Amino acid sequence: MATKKLNKQIRERVLRNMFVTNYKRMWPYVKPYWFRGLLSLLLAIPIGSMDALIALSLKPYMDMVMIEKSLQASWYIPVVIVLFTSVQGGLTYLANYLNTWVGAKITNLLKLDLYKKMLGFETEFFNQKNSGDVIFMFNNNADMACAGLLTNLKNFVQKFFTAVSLIFVLFYNSWQLAIVCVFILLMALLPMTAVKKKVKTVMDKTVLADSALLTAYNETYAGNKTIISYNLSEYQKGKFSRVLDGVFTLKIKMLQRTRWLTPVMHIILSFGIGLAIWLGSVLILDGTITSGGFVSFLTALIMLYTPMKSIGGNYNSILMSFLAIERVFDIMDSVPAIQDKPNAKQLTGKPQKIEFKNVSFEYRKDVPVLRNVSLSVNCGETIALVGNSGGGKSTFISLLPRFYDVTGGCITIDGVDIRDYTLESLRANIGVVFQDNFLFAGTIRENIMLGNANATPAQLENAVKMAYLDDFVRSLKDGLDTQIGERGILLSGGQKQRVAIARAFLKDAPILILDEATSALDNKSEAVVQKAIENLMHDKTVFVVAHRLSTIRHASKIVVINQGEIVESGTHNELVKTECGAYKMLYDMQFKTSENK
Repeated sequence: MATKKLNKQIRERVLRNMFVTNYKRMWPYVKPYWFRGLLSLLLAIPIGSMDALIALSLKPYMDMVMIEKSLQASWYIPVVIVLFTSVQGGLTYLANYLNTWVGAKITNLLKLDLYKKMLGFETEFFNQKNSGDVIFMFNNNADMACAGLLTNLKNFVQKFFTAVSLIFVLFYNSWQLAIVCVFILLMALLPMTAVKKKVKTVMDKTVLADSALLTAYNETYAGNKTIISYNLSEYQKGKFSRVLDGVFTLKIKMLQRTRWLTPVMHIILSFGIGLAIWLGSVLILDGTITSGGFVSFLTALIMLYTPMKSIGGNYNSILMSFLAIERVFDIMDSVPAIQDKPNAKQLTGKPQKIEFKNVSFEYRKDVPVLRNVSLSVNCGETIALVGNSGGGKSTFISLLPRFYDVTGGCITIDGVDIRDYTLESLRANIGVVFQDNFLFAGTIRENIMLGNANATPAQLENAVKMAYLDDFVRSLKDGLDTQIGERGILLSGGQKQRVAIARAFLKDAPILILDEATSALDNKSEAVVQKAIENLMHDKTVFVVAHRLSTIRHASKIVVINQGEIVESGTHNELVKTECGAYKMLYDMQFKTSENK
């Protein structure tokens, strides 16, 4: 028994500390709008108190009408009730307006900070999350955290002053009845303590289920062509139905664990009303209380009990808000695996030498992807990376801009470990063209200008020309201001690649990474894009991951990576002469047949 009591005290202390801590953490977001927020709370005081004035006015009115049988002396009381109610309604509207305005502003500030936090996470973080998880973490949690913050606080203040003022009316009319009814009220509030420990587990599972729901929508949007071409409608429908069933089950569990509170309180409070009517009848008959006093008492009691019946739902909402706030600040407190060191250096000037020194890397522990890879690259060289699929080529180049950090060895630029440079200055010196480049919803111009927001019209025109995009742009009615849709859906693969190349032209970084930039294109598109890439490569240190060996014959050095290791390196002419060499085998598979014809 003592242990159970101690555990209960610990839970209550933890919950109380959570409330205090969360409000402290939320204060920086509330602070810019504290005056409006405070005003909405202060307005709750007269809103709540006016209920008591309405109940109190019924005593003289009923006594004059029922006992004195006079309407003339009490004509003003209905007018006063209407006036108070009208003022109360106006103040309620104003309080709700301020509350909604402040709540939306706080939510926006919180979402902005969460978005900033999201931008700071490394690639691996997003690899491990579904799109639904990310949306829920960085958007929905903020909505849930703020939705009940001020609203519930305002409701608490309003109900508190309503309760205090109505309890005053109860005692004013009959202290005997008031003691009984307040005792019943306290008994009705006791079940609330049983709810808090039942909510968190179900809430965490509900978050995961809602995330799965969002992921299903996103996958259907992004994969609509695959769904259509493989006749996957029924499969997707069944999959989505199972997700909905999971969400439904959790909602029912949440209802089972929380919604019993309101009817239980309703039943307990009904005893209070029943006792008040019975005891009030006795007190009227013995002359202790007047009929008007009893009507006033009963009105005040019903006005007091009615909001108390719904307080269980408000309490659940408060718990949900605080759990969401906890999740928000768990995200805020998380530390990205890849970030700047204290006193990190700025990478300035044109890098002269890049070295990979015994570099090892693994995505999963004890499953190496790269093993003790070493490579030295001088300024202006073009390094081509070839090899079997899954050998580690793309991983190798992903380490240079620190999409991932090495798990062994180091990468240096001009003798300095890249982890000692600031991420911003390191990545400012590296341009990347991927196989599937991401284009943002907007215009061609906006997507190209992402490479350099301060580029002049002449620089933009040159980038478009050098990317062999000028003829295509001229064929469009709106030219560079043509909308391209989400992810560039309205452009062909070759056109998207040339927009990405134009963007890289504007960035004009001294180090360039080309990750199979032409492998997904047809021969005609590849020829045009390859010309654009050759323009882009001029006067840069270039790393090329290539599947088609025809594009890298003139590389300064060709490096063959298989199973995470460099198996050979050299120029095209050197490697093609190596009998049974890895490069020669790849070369023969691609070109020998055509050369023999």
